[in-house]
Parts: sequence; structure tokens; C-alpha cells
Amino acid sequence: MNIAVIFAGGVGKRMHSKECPKQFLKIYNKPIIIHTLEYFEKHPLIDAIVISCVEEWMPYLEELIYKYRIEKVKKVVVGGETGQLSIYNGLKAAEDVANGEKAIVLIHDGVRPLINAKLITDNIESVKKNGSAITTAVVKETILVVNEGTATINYVPSRKNSRVARAPQSFWLNDILNAHEKALSEGKKDYIDSCTMMQEYGYDLFLVDGPGENIKITTPEDFYIMRAILEAKENAQIYGFDE
Repeated sequence: MNIAVIFAGGVGKRMHSKECPKQFLKIYNKPIIIHTLEYFEKHPLIDAIVISCVEEWMPYLEELIYKYRIEKVKKVVVGGETGQLSIYNGLKAAEDVANGEKAIVLIHDGVRPLINAKLITDNIESVKKNGSAITTAVVKETILVVNEGTATINYVPSRKNSRVARAPQSFWLNDILNAHEKALSEGKKDYIDSCTMMQEYGYDLFLVDGPGENIKITTPEDFYIMRAILEAKENAQIYGFDE
């Protein structure tokens, strides 16, 4: 079984949106999270979707799921006080959905809608073969590792050996749940993402290259970039331009 675990627990402070969390902002008259969910809904290898959501926005999300006919959603659960805890709540919901069946989970941001079907397939195949899949993107600019608390450079890593971690980040459900429960038993609640946690607990991580536009919609600038990319794709369909 393949289950998408969608994290929609953010409140959009960096987006400066006054009316609603960033995942519910509309682009082309459709909420960002629906753009995201539709890729998993339409993918033939995805069996179920669970969503971890801001509690007060759960009724609205349920309305959207019905309106846009996202029929693979099996559970919507309350997010936690941190991103790590929100993902954990989603994973526990996925465990209920799997009901004892061995399952792959694809952990994905609700505000990362510029993915594609191939990326979902590649994540699933990598987990089957290697036990994990961390979506990455090629680094296009020089990375600087700085000394903490100063304005000095510690070292400059090789660009050809550097990648940006993105999503989905995918694992066998039992493996990622075991890591989460170990972290919680040690009082750790603030892991920035799943690959950081899994590496710390000794799991081997395998990379999957994703599309360059697979950005997280966090700031107003990201919002405008997404809108421009969708417009370019629409023009490509209408006018026959190459994507």
C-alpha cells in the first residue's frame, strides 16, 4: 500500500496572509493544497491520502476535499505544535489506514504543489529498492557554511556534491514511525524534516532528483513564482510551446 501523508499544519506567518493559512490561498481560483492533492489523487500507485491540518481549518479542508472530489483522502487529523509532531500525527493516521498491511509513506508539504507524476513514481520505486527516497534538486548557486554567531565562512562545499532537500520524502511506514517514536522517547520534537531524523537514527538515505520548480510556497515571492510557472504551463498547452 502507498499512502501520501500531507502536512498542512502551517499558519503562513512568512506569507503575511491575513485571511487564511498559506495552503488555502488560491492560485487560478484553486487553493494551493488542492493543486498538491490532485497529483496524488490522480496517481494510479497512490492508494490513500491522509492530511495533518491546522485544527480550526479542518472543517474548511473537508469542504474543499468534497468540492474538488479528492476521494483518496481517508483521514484528516489535527496537526501538532511542531512540524515534526504534525507529521507524526499523519503517520499514525496512515498506520490506521494501512491496518497491518506493509505500506510506503510519501511525506509531502501541502504547500509544495509543483511536483509531477514521475516524481511520485520514482519515490515509490526507490523505497521498494532502497528503503528510502529523499527528493532533491541540484544546487545552482554556491553554498557557504558559516561559523555560528559570526560573519565568517567555515568552508565552501563542492557544488557538484551538494543538493537541496525537498519533498516528497518517502520511507517504509514502520521505519519512519520507529524513528519518530525513538525521537519522542528522547524528548526531541523539533526535527526540521524527516531525512534529518532518519539520518540521525542510522538509516541509509537514497536520493531522487525532482523537478527544479518543486519549491515550497512559503513567501509572497514563492506565490508569484508558482503563479508564473502555472501560467507558462498553461500557455505551453494552448500555444504548443515546449515546457
